[in-house]
Amino acid sequence: MCEFTSPIKAKTKILILQHPQEPGVDIGTVPIIKACFPDAVVRTGLSWANLKKVLGRESENQRWGVLYLGSVHVETLTETRTLFVVDKKGTPRPDQDEVLSKLEGFVVLDGTWSQAKTLWWRNAWLLKLPRLVLKPTRKSLYDRIRKEPRKGCLSTVETVAEVLSALENRGDIQETLEKPLSELVSRLAARKGPRGAGASSRFRGPRRYRGYRQR
Repeated sequence: MCEFTSPIKAKTKILILQHPQEPGVDIGTVPIIKACFPDAVVRTGLSWANLKKVLGRESENQRWGVLYLGSVHVETLTETRTLFVVDKKGTPRPDQDEVLSKLEGFVVLDGTWSQAKTLWWRNAWLLKLPRLVLKPTRKSLYDRIRKEPRKGCLSTVETVAEVLSALENRGDIQETLEKPLSELVSRLAARKGPRGAGASSRFRGPRRYRGYRQR
C-alpha cells in the first residue's frame, strides 16, 4: 500500500504493542502506520517489564495513555466527545481534559480482540497509564471484509487516526490514512475466500468458509 501512503507530521507519539501472531497478516494495518508515521514505535511480543523497557528511555506513566475498550460500551458514553479518559470501572474521569492535554503519546494494542486482551493482562504496567476509550466518529471500513466483535471496535490504523484527530484537532489525518486502508480493504474484499492466493487465515470470506480454522 506504499504508493497510497503519505507522510504525516504529528506532535503526539505513537507506541504500538503488537501480538507475535500479527506480523505478516494480510489484514494487518501497522505497515500503513509505519509508512505514514516513520517515528512510530512498534514492539512485537507478549510482555515487557515497564514503559521504559518498551520505549528505551525514561518517561512518566501519566504522559502516555493506553487505548483499551474492555467492558466499556461506547453507546453509553453520552458526552459529545470522541476520546474519553476512564477509571478502572470504565467510568469517564472528571479530569479528562487535563489528562489529555498532558499526554506525550499513546499506546495501541495490535491484534485480534482476544490477542489485545492477552497483551492487556500480561502487561500490568499498562494499568498505571491513563486508560483511553474511543467513541468512533465513523464506521469501520473493515466491515466490508470482517465483522468487528463489538460496536466501537476499529482496525489499528483507524484507531490511530481517530485518536490523533481528537488530540490534535485535525481532520486531515483521517483522510490521509483512509486512502491506503480503503485500497487494502478493496483488494481483500475482491478475493473469493481465505484459500485464495496469498489470503490470510484471518480473512473472513463467504459463509461456507467461516468454520475453516476450527475444522
